[in-house]
Amino acid sequence: MARATTTRADILDSAVRLFAAHGFRGTSLQDIATDAGCSKASLLYHFTNKDAILTELLAPVGPEFAELEARLAGLRGEEAARAAVTGLVDLSLRFRLQVKILLQDVDALINRPELPDADHIVERLTEALSGRSDAPEVRVWAWMAMLGIILTSASECVIPEETLRAELTRGALRTLGLPTG
Repeated sequence: MARATTTRADILDSAVRLFAAHGFRGTSLQDIATDAGCSKASLLYHFTNKDAILTELLAPVGPEFAELEARLAGLRGEEAARAAVTGLVDLSLRFRLQVKILLQDVDALINRPELPDADHIVERLTEALSGRSDAPEVRVWAWMAMLGIILTSASECVIPEETLRAELTRGALRTLGLPTG
């Protein structure tokens, strides 16, 4: 049983790297099997298709976002914005490869039923990042902060993670017009 668990983990590790490097559509099952050091038949024993692999890779993101959303629910104003920035930076860095996969093939992946509702996520984050403000300029700043965090975390910048985390947070707060100190 330990070997099957290892093979499954190897397949997922290979898939997330290859999907991030070549896109979901640009990676074949054979590519994943070869990289994982197993046969395509062995891969298909563990996962029925490429979609099943993607679903498993993205599965942890939904509950993590739900936790963030619950933490943000009762917050307003600057407290909501700061907590949203911290939470979004944390999630984006923890799931960097998954974010990159979604961005590369966004047209094919965005409305898949097995993935969290992207419109819902974006709306909830925008609300929190704006401090629940309806002011158009604050909503624009919220969008800019959110997309800046997401795009930067998905990039292949070679910056130590603690520096990247600090600068993403500081930059998002500046974008939102909030003090950084």
